[in-house]
Amino acid sequence: MKISRALLDEMVEHARDDLPNECCGIVASRDGAALKVYRATNAEASPARYSLDPREQYRITMEIEDAGLELGAIYHSHTRSEAYPSQTDVNLAFYPDALYLIVSLRDRDAPDVRAFRIVDEQIEEVALSVGDEG
Repeated sequence: MKISRALLDEMVEHARDDLPNECCGIVASRDGAALKVYRATNAEASPARYSLDPREQYRITMEIEDAGLELGAIYHSHTRSEAYPSQTDVNLAFYPDALYLIVSLRDRDAPDVRAFRIVDEQIEEVALSVGDEG
């Protein structure tokens, strides 16, 4: 996935803003390029789990569809662990066409963002191409 530094920074800022809890949100894309980050509310309000508020998820999904975009990725943060899917993340990966982006704040001074495709409980890391434009 291609993503601008500004959008990546927006996700990291969201993760920091929601500490001590995990954050979550959706990335809209077109042709493999991230175009917009939608912050969502972590309905779990937990430092160890996340789930998107269903009403908010529906609203964001409709906005993405109305704009002619795609659900490119679902993102969330790990507050104390590496940017790698937990077993819970794998169990809740219901969108095989979307990427899963994880923002790790384990090292608060050097956040790490990685992307994964999770299909049938199989995890495959996907390269993020970060640049000045998405």
